[in-house]
Amino acid sequence: MEEQEDLNKEQQEDTQGGETPNNENGDALTRVTGMYKDWFLDYASYVILERAVPAIEDGFKPVQRRIMHALKELDDGRYNKVANVVGHTMQYHPHGDASIADAMVQLGQKDLLIDTQGNWGNILTGDSAAASRYIEARLSKFALEVVFSPKITEWQMSYDGRKKEPVNLPMKFPLLLAQGAEGIAVGLSTKILPHNFNELIDASIKHLKGQRFTLFPDFPTAGIIDVSNYNDGLRGGKVRVRAKISQYDKNTLVINEIPYGTNTSSLIDSILKANDKGKIKIKKIEDNTAAAVEILVHLPSGISPDKTMDALYAFTACESSISPLGCIIEDNKPLFIGVTEMLRRSTDATVNLLGRELEIQLGELEEQWHFASLERIFIENRIYRDIEEEETWEGVIQAIDKGLKPHTGHLRRAVTEEDILRLTEIRIKRISKFDLDKAQQQLEALQEKIAEVKHHLAHLTEFAIDYFKKLKATYGKGRERKSEIRIFDDIEATKVVIRNTKLYVNRDEGFVGTALKRDEYVTDCSDIDDIIVFTADGKMMVTKVDAKTFVGKGIIHVAIFKKKDKRTIYNMIYKDGKSGPTHIKRFSVTSITRDRPYDLTPGKAGSKVLYFSANPNGEAEVVTINLRQAGSIKKLKWDIDFADVLIKGRASKGNIVTKYNVKRIELKEKGVSTLKPRKIWFDDVVRRLNVDGRGELLGEFSGDDLLLIITQKGIVKTISPVLTAHFDQDMIVLEKWVPEKPISAVYWEGEKERFYVKRFLVENENKEELFITEHPKSYLELVSTDWRPVMEVTFPKPRGKDPKDPLEIPLEDFIAVKGIRAQGNQLTPEKVKQINALEPLPYEPPAKTPTNEMEVVDEENVEAGDPDQKTRENKEKDAGGPPEASGKDDGQTTLF
Repeated sequence: MEEQEDLNKEQQEDTQGGETPNNENGDALTRVTGMYKDWFLDYASYVILERAVPAIEDGFKPVQRRIMHALKELDDGRYNKVANVVGHTMQYHPHGDASIADAMVQLGQKDLLIDTQGNWGNILTGDSAAASRYIEARLSKFALEVVFSPKITEWQMSYDGRKKEPVNLPMKFPLLLAQGAEGIAVGLSTKILPHNFNELIDASIKHLKGQRFTLFPDFPTAGIIDVSNYNDGLRGGKVRVRAKISQYDKNTLVINEIPYGTNTSSLIDSILKANDKGKIKIKKIEDNTAAAVEILVHLPSGISPDKTMDALYAFTACESSISPLGCIIEDNKPLFIGVTEMLRRSTDATVNLLGRELEIQLGELEEQWHFASLERIFIENRIYRDIEEEETWEGVIQAIDKGLKPHTGHLRRAVTEEDILRLTEIRIKRISKFDLDKAQQQLEALQEKIAEVKHHLAHLTEFAIDYFKKLKATYGKGRERKSEIRIFDDIEATKVVIRNTKLYVNRDEGFVGTALKRDEYVTDCSDIDDIIVFTADGKMMVTKVDAKTFVGKGIIHVAIFKKKDKRTIYNMIYKDGKSGPTHIKRFSVTSITRDRPYDLTPGKAGSKVLYFSANPNGEAEVVTINLRQAGSIKKLKWDIDFADVLIKGRASKGNIVTKYNVKRIELKEKGVSTLKPRKIWFDDVVRRLNVDGRGELLGEFSGDDLLLIITQKGIVKTISPVLTAHFDQDMIVLEKWVPEKPISAVYWEGEKERFYVKRFLVENENKEELFITEHPKSYLELVSTDWRPVMEVTFPKPRGKDPKDPLEIPLEDFIAVKGIRAQGNQLTPEKVKQINALEPLPYEPPAKTPTNEMEVVDEENVEAGDPDQKTRENKEKDAGGPPEASGKDDGQTTLF
């Protein structure tokens, strides 16, 4: 034990620099334990401080700072080859040219500090830049204004001691937040997202005014972003980004903006992979990207564009999540702070830099005033003549000093020998052409500048605010926000995935799966679906789709399981144990634990399901109970209506039907829905329909009811109110469609340059139609869906005349209801100032016959917008009634 302790002590001494031990052959042994410890720490520190993490002072990593310094040294207003800039940067950066060139290309692609020329690559397509010998660069005007100020820059020696380089550049703008930064060091990383140029300036101004501000990312690739969990850019935050997808035509989607961190190539690859895996179904993809993104996704006929849009978000790179991590270097140490604090520190640093520049400027102005005053005294009082008789240089200096003394009482500092030396350098030509009035004007101008600078220093905050406003006015044009901020709706993958495989069941042996192709077909499904299974002994289980899964013998029903489905109601009659009574129950299954068996009976041995049906819309059928003849039973047959049974939880025992043995149960009458028409809301925040009460109530909808949509482009259409529907940003009307209610519109007819009025009915359901003329200058001015709208027209005041009274027009008297293609009537031949909608005239619409049956749109099998779509009720009529209750599922049904 003592020997081991001595050995450990000896190794510790070796590690700490003791004598180097020798081996058996007398060769020196070098212990590397201590060196590894020190060297690793040194390397980690070097990577963190010198390569991966930006400094808070100027927002640059060292390589970026050295590139900017090299560009400033080479700056003469003309472009320099990037290869030349890279070579110049290598004087300061002790690494290879490839790393410098890559960092410079990234700086140039941000389009802020470097004015580029040539092929610098494309962040949209992922194309790389040309070789550095073919492309050129110079500093942008913005960089020259905000990045450099040599007089207040702190300098240090370069790595080889030959040159001086800046410790930090005097950045007078929150560049770190404007450009963003990403780096992986040893033991830590950073990911600061880019923010909008103008919003950063606005936030800096608010901070200087003592107001609160909030910052959110803005990406150069645009797209849609959800920043509800941004967490100020700190660890644990998350930003969801989506491509901007819209419907190009009935069978085509177009992607115009892509998520940050992707490019068109990677995006298309992800779509093709999702198609190969069967998650989505597409026909082909066209990439027309040039200056702007345009990816056309062509869909096969019969595929819903709305569901495909959601599927693209769910299964491809069209949606991704970015986790920010605000880590910066301050005082040679990593610091984790949020973007709000970063902006505060950057703004305060900018104020400090502006103050230092003003102090230097004030000193220079005062020096100019001082010497201009001395020069005036020297020439005006002809002191230069006093040196004519002096023979020595010391005598000259003393003569000038003596001649100045009577006139220097108003100067702001004492006259130095250096001042006198400068006076002796004045040329005879300047003395002979000296103009006293101009000299006085120059002194007064300098005094005004000095007073102005002193005022700025005394009101430094106001000066900084004006500085930021000037930056925004000069460089902010064209830098508006690109990424649209919106709260995303959560997309359930199981609702939008393409059913790419088939589900089979072996009822007797108790197996379900996609590989049982010789057994009974159930329905189409996807590999991410869950399936719900009921067995004859009253058991229920939900399991994931697989090739072959044992769930229990005697399967009586299997179907795709939909989470939180309150519309599908299960009707069941079962015998409680071998000799127990028979019960009846109705229940829904909204939430479960996967692969856990649930008992729908009290659990006694011998329990058996006598009747079972699954009703996707809460149908309640009538069944006939037949008893076995036994003893003195008088009534052997009677009917039970499931509508009389309350819907409860799956664990409920139910109501007793009979205590006698049941011979059989027969379906007497197919049921109708016991559920009311569904209320639908529109949530303008996420721009989606919902049944959860979020947003504006659109009304109660049955299966044949449609939504009316009108856009600012003059397009009208009706659609089924399915929850997967997407809505354009230019939508101005969204309401429940009343077919007999006319639409009134006022529009500018581009060719005739007059306002026209028209009233029309939507004649074609599920069809998009333009109701204004196709002239490029035509536009929609006003639209109303009131029964009896009233409109007010005001006119401009003519010169020298009284203004014309506004015109009030009830539209039903002005024009009759015509076809959607009609041009309408001219509103007025006179010039119009404004058109306003007034309160409509009273009207009582005819009452509709109420209905208790809720019809359902089958989103799985009916494409939204198809004019030939049928509701489930119509399908049942065509087929001779609804399917009988059995183990088969009748297809997946989504209730709006």
